[in-house]
Amino acid sequence: METVNASVTSLPQQYLMLSKIRLTSLVIMTSMGGYAMAPGVFDPLTIVVCSFGTGLLSCAANALNQFHEVPFDAQMARTRNRLLVKGVITPLHAAVFASVCTTTGGLLLYFGASPLTAALGFANVVLYSGIYTPLKRVSILNTWVGSVVGALPPLMGWSACTGSLEGGAWILAGILYAWQFPHFNALSWNLRPDYSRAGYRMMAVTNPGLCRRTTLRYTGVILGLSCLAPSVGLTNDWFVLESLPLNSYFLYLAWKFYKESDSSNSRKLFRFSLIHLPALMLLMLINKKSTNRKTEDPPGIENPPSL
Repeated sequence: METVNASVTSLPQQYLMLSKIRLTSLVIMTSMGGYAMAPGVFDPLTIVVCSFGTGLLSCAANALNQFHEVPFDAQMARTRNRLLVKGVITPLHAAVFASVCTTTGGLLLYFGASPLTAALGFANVVLYSGIYTPLKRVSILNTWVGSVVGALPPLMGWSACTGSLEGGAWILAGILYAWQFPHFNALSWNLRPDYSRAGYRMMAVTNPGLCRRTTLRYTGVILGLSCLAPSVGLTNDWFVLESLPLNSYFLYLAWKFYKESDSSNSRKLFRFSLIHLPALMLLMLINKKSTNRKTEDPPGIENPPSL
C-alpha cells in the first residue's frame, strides 16, 4: 500500500472524499424531501439541524465502509485510488473521523430533531457499516439490506418534522427502497469484473437473471406506489398523472435492460435513475396535499351560531 503524507490544509478535501460527498448529498436530499412532505409545521432551524445531523451520520457510515474494505478496494479499478487504499490517511484517522461524525450527528438529531430521528440515523449507520458492508462478501441479500439503508433517510426527515411516522412516510420510504434496485443493479452490471475480482457476491455477478428480474420488478413497484400516494394523503390526484410519464419511461428503460442486458442499456438506466429520483420528489412537492390545521380564534371573538 502506497503511503502519502497529508497536509493539514488538504484535510477538508480528504474528509469530503472519505464521506463520499455525492452519496451523502443524495442522502441529505432525500431526508429533506421527507421533511418537506410531512404534514407538520415547517421550521427552518429543524430542517437545517436535521440535514447536518443526517449528513454527519452518512459521512460516518461511508468512512466506516471504507475502513473495513481497504484490502478489497485495492483490487477494484473503481476504488483502488481511495484515501485509505493509497495511505493518504491512516485507518485510525478514519475511525476517529467516523466516531466524531457519529457522536455529533446523533446528538444534533436527538436534541434538534427528535429521538426517533436519531434512532433511525444510528440504525442506518449500523445497517450500512455493520451489516451491509460485510454481507457484500457473503450473500446477494446485501442488495436488499442496502435498499433498506436507502429508504431510511426520508423517514428521518419526516420524523424530524412530526415526531412520528404516518402512512405517507412509508410510501416515500417504499419508493426509495424500490428505486435502489434499478439504480444499483444498472451500476453494478458494468462493474461485474471488478466485483468478481474483489470477491463481492453481487446479484449482477452471481445471479444475472435475478438481477434483471428485480430491476424490472422494483421499477414497476415505484409506479404502483406513486399511484397510492394520494390515498394516504401524501399528494393530490394530479401527482399520479404528472408522474406517469416519468415512471413509465423509467419502467421502459428497465424493460429494455431486462430484455437485453448490455452495457448500453445498463448505462441508460443508471443515468436516468439519477434524473428520475429528484424529478419524482419535485413532482411530489409540487403536488403535496395541503393539510388543514385547526387554528385558535383571537381572544374575545367567538364563532357565530349556525343558522
